[in-house]
Amino acid sequence: METKLARISQLSKENPDMVFTSLGHLINKEMLKSCHAQMDGTKAVGIDGITKEEYGRRLEENISALIERLKKKSYKPKPARMVEVPKDNGKMRPLSIYCYEDKLVQEALRRILEAVFEPIFYDEMMGFRPNRGCHKAIRKLNLMLERKPTSYVLDADIKGFFQHLDHEWIIRFIGSKTPILSVLSDGC
Repeated sequence: METKLARISQLSKENPDMVFTSLGHLINKEMLKSCHAQMDGTKAVGIDGITKEEYGRRLEENISALIERLKKKSYKPKPARMVEVPKDNGKMRPLSIYCYEDKLVQEALRRILEAVFEPIFYDEMMGFRPNRGCHKAIRKLNLMLERKPTSYVLDADIKGFFQHLDHEWIIRFIGSKTPILSVLSDGC
């Protein structure tokens, strides 16, 4: 599976305008078992109450049924449980708790979409990417400030940024490289 994802990454890097029209088949038993093995079993359970351990007791049967629903386009994510968690500044932020099976599908999609999009992202884009984060962004900014002519630095915090994204636009954007979300977007 990793070889196939590496090949997709290579093709995406070499052909930035390439549209990947057939990626749904990558969500198979092998990938879902790998996602299950990687999943953190200590996380909160969703509204269905199913834990990693419980799902794993009948893993073959559960994954086969999930794949069948994905193929028939009858898979529907369950509603997420919303909780408020405290932030460092004393405020609260909403957090969605998904059902275990939905987490498996999300992880499989993340792996595929990362293989397609990661090679074409600018190196300066740091948010929510593998091997990147706040500390690496600060180091890169520091390097730029020390070694390149700088007239000004703009600091901006967009309040509620992710709550205000246009989800239809996101799906169209992703669909420009791969129509993989069409399988799931009908019921979302």
